[in-house]
Amino acid sequence: MKKPVSIILRSGKDEAVRRYHPWVFSGAIKKAGGPLANGDPVEVFSNRDEYLGAGIYQDAAIAVRLLAFAPERPGGFGQDFFAEKLGRALELRRVAGLTDNPQTNVYRLVHGEGDHLPGLIVDHYDGHLVVQAHAAGLLPYLDPIATALKEVYGGNLKSIYDRSADTLPPGLAAGAPGNRFLAGGADRVEVLENGHRFLVDIQAGQKTGFFIDQRDNRQLLTRYAAGRRVLNTFCYSGGFSVYALAAGAASVDSLDSSAKAMELVARNTALNFGEAPNHRAITSDAISYLRDTGEAYDLIILDPPAFAKHTHVRHNAVQGYKRLNLEALKKIQPGGILFTFSCSQVVDPALFRATVTSAGILAGRRLRLLHQLSQGPDHPVNMFHPEGHYLKGLVLQAD
Repeated sequence: MKKPVSIILRSGKDEAVRRYHPWVFSGAIKKAGGPLANGDPVEVFSNRDEYLGAGIYQDAAIAVRLLAFAPERPGGFGQDFFAEKLGRALELRRVAGLTDNPQTNVYRLVHGEGDHLPGLIVDHYDGHLVVQAHAAGLLPYLDPIATALKEVYGGNLKSIYDRSADTLPPGLAAGAPGNRFLAGGADRVEVLENGHRFLVDIQAGQKTGFFIDQRDNRQLLTRYAAGRRVLNTFCYSGGFSVYALAAGAASVDSLDSSAKAMELVARNTALNFGEAPNHRAITSDAISYLRDTGEAYDLIILDPPAFAKHTHVRHNAVQGYKRLNLEALKKIQPGGILFTFSCSQVVDPALFRATVTSAGILAGRRLRLLHQLSQGPDHPVNMFHPEGHYLKGLVLQAD
């Protein structure tokens, strides 16, 4: 196991680490005790030579992701280290009722910083695991991580697929192997979520194949969908649509700009209902459709992709959310329901709520807040890393 390189922080740059924030930015580093390369294990010290924690280095703005804090001092990161962390993550999912669940066999096993494995995502699809490294420094550790996953899951493991090439910037992923199986093999996998059936493309689908973080919010939708005319925008594989149809919606329109997404919607609705005459697939831009349609709806779901990933484009994102919610509110019948979401990390809950409120004022609609939503418990938020709280949602009634 490679010996950790010591890193000394600049004076006054250790406060965040002392508060257990798992990132060390390159500008906070005063000096290193030797040459550094992506993936090198490091130990971080204050300017007064106090040991603060241990982590993995990468040549980027976030230079170190900390996997351990003082007094824990692992000295390196091998299979045993990852098996212990992964075992804890699996136990949390067991406590949350997501393992050995006859109605649900899809969940997130590792949510990066929320599971004290910053930069790592592992999603579980009925025994098939999809791994994503969001930090180049993790790439050398994928083999021991895969071995640790085999140890944790034992005979219940069917395959492990690495999709890190999809998540790393080209410069950081240079020289790394492409997406590949680390164990087993699979293409499309059929999963159950709250008793509903979905086909998941683990090799080519968006993210790791399915938007697992919306599971509890899709279940909440079933309280409101019965007898209503529903529009599900940015529907991707039709998660909200399937739940609405199962709950007895009068009609469901699934809308996405991607023809490939609409193929997934058709397959998932057929998988659950066969022919569904009260379901319609619409391939269109969401704002254009909302502006031009003569349809009125009793329930609209807005679940767009992230409008901003960096603070310098946050203003544009806010304006995008305002326009989208404004157009939707114009099409909701009095007494109708709006499920509206943002997964832009740089748009915090207060800003998102203010943006939707502004849209309500512009639309001339009085709004009542019924629920404030977030990601499920398999996407835990590290309280010392608030950036992990990325999914915000509001359920509103429009008078």
